[in-house]
Amino acid sequence: MRTLPIFLAAVLVASSAQAQIATADLKNGGGETIGKVSLIAAPKGVLMRIESRGLTPGWHGLHFHEKADCSKADFTSAGGHTHGAGDRVHGLLNPAANETGDLPNLYVDSHGVGMTEVFSGLITLAALKDADGSAVVIHANPDDHATQPIGGAGPRIACAEVR
Repeated sequence: MRTLPIFLAAVLVASSAQAQIATADLKNGGGETIGKVSLIAAPKGVLMRIESRGLTPGWHGLHFHEKADCSKADFTSAGGHTHGAGDRVHGLLNPAANETGDLPNLYVDSHGVGMTEVFSGLITLAALKDADGSAVVIHANPDDHATQPIGGAGPRIACAEVR
């Protein structure tokens, strides 16, 4: 996981303005650090990089959750997905969706390593770092991006507190 500092340095050098960055340890249900999450404020959203290890190979749901609280082993302390105004409707493929916590799935290779960089124009870094913060949560199963309430993503298996 040596690429993260180089990535962050490159972003800072390439940016004409000082970038707002948040980093957080990604932890499993046993409290062990299994990776890093980096969030960078973008003009119209947030750019996120995740580097993880020790996860089950395959696709995993990935969401922003309401609170920077990964204290419970099942990560329910992080609350539900972040969402916009009105009723919560999940799904990047759902035409009625309004959840700001919706993100593409994370792929983990056969060695248990997952890496991705995704952009969300649905939320800002400032909103993620509000008074109670937020969390990046990885789920056991892939998100189908339509089924309510969480796209069938299943239990929460990893969590990072964003403050």
